[in-house]
Amino acid sequence: MAREIIVHDRMQEGYRYRLVAPVGKDFDAEFRPDLTPKEMLDLGVFGGKYLTDCEQEFPTEWFTSAKLSPQKKDVSLNFFGVDASQSLSIWREKGWIFSDDPRGWFQWYCRYFLGRRIPEEDARQIRRWRMMRRHIAQIVHNCQSGDLLCRRRQRQALLHWAYDSRKF
Repeated sequence: MAREIIVHDRMQEGYRYRLVAPVGKDFDAEFRPDLTPKEMLDLGVFGGKYLTDCEQEFPTEWFTSAKLSPQKKDVSLNFFGVDASQSLSIWREKGWIFSDDPRGWFQWYCRYFLGRRIPEEDARQIRRWRMMRRHIAQIVHNCQSGDLLCRRRQRQALLHWAYDSRKF
């Protein structure tokens, strides 16, 4: 039987979704992220300002070592120490926000990881995730292997999309 999640945070009140897949499993064959949401939060993404009011929705262990900044974005918490984010208003302007996930791609990924499936939206977000691969090619082409100081902004952006940019 599918478990239902009811969301109560600053951006959604009473939003409901069902978990129909096992946690961290049964992903689309085209979607193979390098990092779990917990690993991303532990490394430092989004200036620590992501999901700071969502601890009741997601597993407690996701937050035990997370680099978070509840008051305001702090880019020093990002793994690469740089800002690699666009504002939510830009994401809205470009039509990248799905109404069920008003915080964007990472919120979609967290819910997908937990087991929520929305086939049309999942396909859209997985296409967007795959498009980020172009940044991997740029890092590989322009940086020496293991040089984490090379293209830090691109590397941080890739972390935001669950690619482990420490590996290239």
